[in-house]
Amino acid sequence: MILAIGLACGPAHADRRVALVIGNSAYKSAPKLGNPVNDATLVGGMFKKAGFDSVDFRLDLSASEMRRMLREFAGRTRDADMAVIYYAGHGIELEGTNYLIPIDATLETDGDVLDETIPVERALFAVEPAKQLRLIILDACRDNPFSKTMKRTLASRAIGRGLAKVEPTSPNTMIAFAAKAGSTASDGDSRNSPFAVALVEHLPKPGLDLRKAFGFVRDDVLKSTGYKQEPYVYGSLGGDDVPLVATKPAATGPQANPQDSIRRDYELALQLATRDGWEAFLAQYPEGFYANLAKGQMNKIAAEETRASAEQKANAAEQQKAKLIAERAQKAEQDKAAAAAKAAEEARIAAEKQKQIEQARTDAAEQQRKLAEAAAAKAQAEKQAAEKAKAELAARQAAEKAEQAAKPVADRQMPEVEQKVAALSPAPASTLSAADLTKSVQSELRRVGCLSATADGDWSAASQRSLALFNKYAGTQFDAKLASVDALDALKAKPGRVCPLICNFGSKADGDQCVKISCRAGYRVGDDNECEKAPDQKPVAARDNAIKQDSKREEQKRERLERGKADTAPAKPQASGQMFCGPAGCRPVQHGCRLQSARSGPQSTAAMMSGGQVEVCN
Repeated sequence: MILAIGLACGPAHADRRVALVIGNSAYKSAPKLGNPVNDATLVGGMFKKAGFDSVDFRLDLSASEMRRMLREFAGRTRDADMAVIYYAGHGIELEGTNYLIPIDATLETDGDVLDETIPVERALFAVEPAKQLRLIILDACRDNPFSKTMKRTLASRAIGRGLAKVEPTSPNTMIAFAAKAGSTASDGDSRNSPFAVALVEHLPKPGLDLRKAFGFVRDDVLKSTGYKQEPYVYGSLGGDDVPLVATKPAATGPQANPQDSIRRDYELALQLATRDGWEAFLAQYPEGFYANLAKGQMNKIAAEETRASAEQKANAAEQQKAKLIAERAQKAEQDKAAAAAKAAEEARIAAEKQKQIEQARTDAAEQQRKLAEAAAAKAQAEKQAAEKAKAELAARQAAEKAEQAAKPVADRQMPEVEQKVAALSPAPASTLSAADLTKSVQSELRRVGCLSATADGDWSAASQRSLALFNKYAGTQFDAKLASVDALDALKAKPGRVCPLICNFGSKADGDQCVKISCRAGYRVGDDNECEKAPDQKPVAARDNAIKQDSKREEQKRERLERGKADTAPAKPQASGQMFCGPAGCRPVQHGCRLQSARSGPQSTAAMMSGGQVEVCN
């Protein structure tokens, strides 16, 4: 009651001070930070000891929780003279803007920074209503793991090291960094970071201006980090000293109980009820009544953890037992199903083998049928060709008999010597002229695929080679130097192609014609006239060999084209280029001789026997 009266009698114009303390350590998508929770606990206790009217202390906040805390804190700063925010955890700078990272942020891409983090401007907005001092302390300059794994959606987008420089626009506003802009801060080797330890040492000194206090913080951090880390303060204040804790007036009444601050810290740790909170409390107050209470709370937490672990093990054992029982119950069914599946698989394999055997038998029978049909068709074609040749021969003989019967009486009254010669000469083999016979043989050679030139009635070298090819593939032995009736009959007896179709390099047979070989991309025509994969790159020696082979193929191709032109070109005329057909057959006209029509005269009988022509020599 005496203390309450003393407080009520205090000065009515005392400044109202509020503080928000946030420490983020347990990040879900990054390694856990050890010091932020300890640093936040230490700094929060410092604000309470400094007599702040309101201290909001929160640990491991998500994005939504951080936004809610900043919104609620902004409401408390409306009637405050001094507002302070302390944040310990990860931060990031993106294109000159600083962001605070909640524990549930993933930051897979740089675009996620806008959705999953809290901009520092949001904290400035929360402290702006304060009347005398607006202070933000950022212990968030640690080496950030998110910036190393984050994907860039724009190559030119800059992600800085540490935090970027900030220039507050509101008066009486200060922003303190644990490390200078563009550099990183150290967590140190102890329980708290060098920056947090220096803050607790100098900020709560009564009557010490904040600018000098942060100067002392800078000096301590530089010394403790070997001049590697330099804290920095941005913003400005007026000419009057602005201490975080005012100078205490001389004590005139009852003194406050020194245990009150310990009790308040104990109640704060009791609200957290976590191992980290109690460890922070014991680090600050290792001895005394409240320390013993804190140790009891630690023992309680350890007992609860032991109980939870034992319960989890018991549940796991029970689940394993139920699983084993279920597995034993299902073993018989599983064995039965496995046996049935094995039998079905064996039956399937046996059926597949039987199917393959029957298919092979069917294929063999079908092949025999096709061979039998082909043999029958061939025999039928040969029979028809023989009957046709026989009919043509009979027709020719009948025509010859009719021609003999129609001869005039004057021809039958030839001199006795000529009649004897005529009687000794055999009957002519054909009524066709030499030109018609030659053209007929050429047409048949074209039909059976042995001649590519036109049937022009000129028995050239190409025609002779064509008849030689026919002899080769048909098994005949006709004289290739002249066109004979026997060769014509043998050609007509063949129902289809005899000589194979021969195509130039780069072409292939398609029915009765040659088509160009087309290879898909990355392939070319090889030496075997088939498509083969073209090599990607070749060494110098291999490239030279390839060039030689290509040149050789081009030369062979030109030779084949030349041979093809030679086959189709008309041969040089031999003698006069004419054929004389008589009773003994057909032969080329002798050199210096020519054929002449004979309608009358002493040579008319010989001319009738040679198709109306006689050989006249100079």
